[in-house]
Amino acid sequence: MDPSATPPRSESRRPAAITALAIRKQYGHVEALRGVSLSVGLGEIVALVGDNGAGKSTLMKIMCGAISPDAGEVVLGNDVPVVAGRFNAAEQGVGVVYQDLALAPHLTVLENVYLGHEVLRTDRPRWLGLLDRRAMALEAQAALQRLAIRLPTVRVPVSLLSGGQRQAVAIARAVKWARRVVLLDEPTASLGTRQADIVMNLIRNVAQQGFGVLLISHDMERLARVADRIVVMRRGTIVAEFPGASATLAQIVEAMLGGAPRLADPRAGAPAA
Repeated sequence: MDPSATPPRSESRRPAAITALAIRKQYGHVEALRGVSLSVGLGEIVALVGDNGAGKSTLMKIMCGAISPDAGEVVLGNDVPVVAGRFNAAEQGVGVVYQDLALAPHLTVLENVYLGHEVLRTDRPRWLGLLDRRAMALEAQAALQRLAIRLPTVRVPVSLLSGGQRQAVAIARAVKWARRVVLLDEPTASLGTRQADIVMNLIRNVAQQGFGVLLISHDMERLARVADRIVVMRRGTIVAEFPGASATLAQIVEAMLGGAPRLADPRAGAPAA
């Protein structure tokens, strides 16, 4: 970690899952991120909100290693830098669920969970490339059960699932291959009320498994119910932070629209679980 980097202005007392330090990113004349610092603790849900163009998705893409910052760095735990390149970040334990889910609808739940992580049979020569579907099915079912996801079978094609079920599969896949943190971009954007509630409960289950969760969403009402902290971005900077349990919609909207900055005391942090 660069000792000269500016620490996050507010951070959790929990052990760090992931930390962004003084991140800057510019596209032409547009400053997408202007020195953003943010930390997510293990077992903590941090909601990131802001108007369109605030820099939320750019920050998330940098934190998962999908794109490189112009300045600053992202650190996993206390000392493991994230190198640009999504697969490198995934190998270091970062799970990501984008808004489009990146599922293959013609494949089964099992095949989607193990896409890119296929297990070969050990009782046949590896060069034959025969998959151990039984072992994969058992592990995929266990991954769903750990998060209280109920599907009739992991062999059902994703195309036959509801929107909420597809979101659950995408989250289960991210958690299956993550080790410390899961990043989610608008997980309830295209869901109905009941499905959105189910997905938010699932996100709470992910945190209870010990993962740090960074959640981008415009669903303010549900964020207040699940988030430990709500962080507000505006024009590429963090302008406010609220405890999830006590934040009001009026406070959040005021910060998003340019009200007085409201940053938590960096010495206080969020209460430990």
